Amino acid sequence: MTQLARKVVIIGAGNVGSHVAMNLMVGQYADEIVFLDINEATANAQVGDLKDMLTATRRHVHIRVGTYDDCADASFIVMTAGRSRRPRETRLQMLSSTFSILGSIVEPIAKSGFSGFLICVSNPADVVAEYFYRKLDLPRARVFSTGTSLDTVRLRRHIASIVDVDRDQVEAFCMGEHGDSSFIPRTHVSIGGIGIEEYLRSHPQLADKLDYATLTDTVHTSGGRIVAGKGSTEFGIGSVVAVLIASILHNERLVTPLSVHLEGEYGEKDVSVGVPCILGRNGIQEILPLELSQDEKDAMHSSCNVIREAFASIE
Repeated sequence: MTQLARKVVIIGAGNVGSHVAMNLMVGQYADEIVFLDINEATANAQVGDLKDMLTATRRHVHIRVGTYDDCADASFIVMTAGRSRRPRETRLQMLSSTFSILGSIVEPIAKSGFSGFLICVSNPADVVAEYFYRKLDLPRARVFSTGTSLDTVRLRRHIASIVDVDRDQVEAFCMGEHGDSSFIPRTHVSIGGIGIEEYLRSHPQLADKLDYATLTDTVHTSGGRIVAGKGSTEFGIGSVVAVLIASILHNERLVTPLSVHLEGEYGEKDVSVGVPCILGRNGIQEILPLELSQDEKDAMHSSCNVIREAFASIE
């Protein structure tokens, strides 16, 4: 098996991009990290700050500001360019500001001859992933967004705090849009291998807190509460991206929901949306076909339509 070059290009040197870089360095998942940003002063400042961290932690990563020519031999591009979400703003409301810059990004990536993995983080992440998939001549297994992976992290953490168990004992997914139309396949939630309905029969006092509507609302508002309190989210998503890159580098075959272009899976096509995937050396190696209830199928279809309508507005 060919060894992947451990070179990562991060487009956008803001809060998210810098925290992606930090997590890659701490986890030692990259040998070279290159920032691309229209504001070179900010990018150089981030590089200087991160070099201080490298020196303090005795890590050895070559980090610098570069050009789109650096994409040619990179194994990963992480797309984080764009502004932070504002308080009470939905991710879809960021559409026009994000897409005002994408045209100037996709063309030089294509011209560079990049053939690695493109991980989209910029919001609205599902629409951005679909845009890059359609514009770049790359296999769909190599172009995806973090999708509902961060939503899933928040869901698992919340359930664990209610049930008072280690969060690693909670299995659960969020699916659909990385936004307000995402949903939780409740029949696939388990605690220590025990399905949630069976668990609630022996713990009826938790029924209200583990109510589907309550859990869904908590997931939908978690990011907004962080943005309202500190102006952006960065630690969670930065670590999620590093975990995804590590899974590809080490062929871990991680099972996690990612937003990938569908070609008939779940009865949907021509849309990138969050679905559970196996992520390994070749990128998205399999889209897992979960059995959904009729209500969940309806929720999936509605969420896909939200993303399609958003994408149509920028075509």
